[in-house]
Parts: sequence; structure tokens; C-alpha cells
Amino acid sequence: MYFYAARQPILNKNKELVGYELLFRDGLDNVFPEIDGSEATSRLIEGSQFNFGLEDLTDNKPAYINFTLETLLKGYPTMMGREQLVVEILETVQPGKRLLGAVQDLKAKGYTIVLDDYQHQKVWRHFYPFIDQIKIDMLTTDVATIEEIKEAIAPFKNIELVAEKVETHEQYQQALELGFSYFQGFFFAKPEVVQSKTLPPSEMALAELLYETSSVDVDLKRITQVFERDVNLSYKLLRYSNSAAFKRRAEISTIKQALVVLGNQELKKFLSLLFASQVSSEKPLELVRLSLTRARFAELLAIKHHKLKDTGMAFLAGMMSLMDAILDESMESVMSKLPLAIEIKDALLKQEGLLASYLTLIKLYEQADWQGANEAAKQLSLDPDLLPDYYHEALQWCDQQMEVMAI
Repeated sequence: MYFYAARQPILNKNKELVGYELLFRDGLDNVFPEIDGSEATSRLIEGSQFNFGLEDLTDNKPAYINFTLETLLKGYPTMMGREQLVVEILETVQPGKRLLGAVQDLKAKGYTIVLDDYQHQKVWRHFYPFIDQIKIDMLTTDVATIEEIKEAIAPFKNIELVAEKVETHEQYQQALELGFSYFQGFFFAKPEVVQSKTLPPSEMALAELLYETSSVDVDLKRITQVFERDVNLSYKLLRYSNSAAFKRRAEISTIKQALVVLGNQELKKFLSLLFASQVSSEKPLELVRLSLTRARFAELLAIKHHKLKDTGMAFLAGMMSLMDAILDESMESVMSKLPLAIEIKDALLKQEGLLASYLTLIKLYEQADWQGANEAAKQLSLDPDLLPDYYHEALQWCDQQMEVMAI
């Protein structure tokens, strides 16, 4: 399963890139799928935050993303950093008190706000103090209407005009003469489709987490257990906890730590977005199974022999050890996107440290290299005769988790 999006550049008067508008796609065909705006927004944010990464989609330029009233009220824009995102209010959204409140809140948080495909109405005047840009369709808006809009916004020096659907040089010159500051359209570039491997979380796990987080007294231990049995969901959690929205680069050693860093309110927002995106539950099952088995095997080694301060670090190292295969990208690329503790990254990238020794032993055992596994165990001062018990316990634990997930 892949995540698809189209991006179209937005340029300034000097034809310099200032950002990309991101458009949801459900395949390589560069057309908008037959889904409603809220679902498209949810799936686009879910994909760009947890699979591809906005920095990959936009070359570290701001992303212009369409939002419906529903997705604005759910707070989805705040799941992205204000330097990353330009909030576009879809033309289908009608001006009203709830929208005005959402716009004022986003503006107070420092977000850039745009009225997309603007249809001029006097009621929008209430929004002008909080609006940064207005996008005007050059194919459907005549010069007289543009002049009327310019007159209406003249007192508001904060507003700049964006000409969209600029398809010819003549339209570009006309937009320049009319005082537009930014430009977008086929004259410059058609939307370019990009794709990335997605990691859809188990719908069962999502439903369970939504239930667990609905309680006033959240059971952190219980929630941690749900995450620990879903490799894909854990990866998305780590990606999100490292997003620009939180302005932190704290190293994370365990799933529990990532949940604490996130906090209950942001966790609920994160889960609701994943649920709203309605991703399918198809997974590379054998890779998931192997990841979970490695995670538990490594944890057992840490628990029973080396008395690590937090055995969750061993668990997480095992879980992440196959993420390159699951995502079809290099481990270096995967690790660059995650805020993991240096011990975990050293193990996965450099094969250094105690965690790397655990993973070496586990891989040898998986390959039925009994002599190699025994040698690795002795180097760790482990009794080789206990390895079959640990492996079988890890397999049984994995089977239980897969059964809970109804896979």
C-alpha cells in the first residue's frame, strides 16, 4: 500500500519557489479521487506526517493544504508546525462564527491562513484581519471582480493576493499588472505526483486506543501495551512525536516515553486523525510478525540477564530493526525521521553497543545458525541453553498480539 500526493509549486514575482500546494491522490493517476474534502484532508495529513514527511514532499518549503470546517474544528492544522504549513480554507466552507473562531485561534498560534478559490462576499470582511493571502482563480474571475476584491481588502495591508490557475504567459502578465504577489498554475508547472510506502495501523488497535483514551483516568500502561503490539502504529507515533509541531528533538528510548512526551490531548488528536483517514488494514504480515518477535526476544534478554534500567529500549530496538524492509527505504533514511535514543540508532545503523549484540544474537537464532548463536550468547555471558525458551516465549507473545489485532 502506498501514499500518494500531488504537489504544485507556488512562486513569487521573481518566479522563486515559496511553497507547494499539496493535493491528495489515491493513485498515480493525477486526478482528485471521489471522496469528500474532510477525508482527503485527513488522509493527506496522515500520509505526509507519518509516512512521507513534509520535508520530503516540499523540499523544506511551506505546504499549502486545504482544510474543511470539520478538520479545522478538530485541530488538525496544529498537528503540523506553523513554519511547515499554510492553512488553506476550502472554497466550500461558508463564513460563520465557528469558522471565525477557528481562524482567530490559528492566527494567535502563528499560522499563515489563506482563503482558497475566493468567492467575494461582504461577510468575509470579518475575517480579513486574520487572513494572510487570498487565492483567486484566474480562469473564472473577471477583472472587474478582482478590482472589487482589491478595493475591499485595501485597508488590510496584511493580505496578499495569489493568482491560481495561471495557464498562459498573458494571464501571468495580467496578474502581475493587477498587483498579485504569488502565482500558481500550469504555466509554471503541472501538479507532480509523488508516492511513498504507507504503514496502515490496525483498525482494531485504533479502536481500542480511542476507547482507552476516552477515559478520564488514562491507563498509560494499557495504552503502551497496545502500541507495543502494532509495529506500524508505533512507527507513526515516533514520527509524530518528532514533528515540528512540538519543536523538540528529545531522544526517545521507549514507547511509554513517546506517549508521555505527546501528552493525552495530542495523543487523542493523533488517534482521531489516523481513524478518520480510513486506511486499510493490509500489512506485510511476516515482517510485522518478525518485528514483534524480535522486540519481545530482545526485551526478554534485557529482563532476564542484564537488568537494564528500562527494558523498553531493547523492545523498541527489536521492533524497529525491520522498518527498512517494511518501508522499502534505507535504515539511514528511517532513522533520520525518528527521535530515537542514540543507543537504538547506534545499534541499527552502526551495529554498536549492547542492543546491537542482542540483535546479532536474535538474527543468528532466526537463521538457525546454532553455533553462531551460541558464540554470541557466550560473549553476552548468557546461557545458550536458555535461548530456545526465550525464542518460544517471544513467538507465543507475538501470536497473542496478532490474535488480539485480529490479523
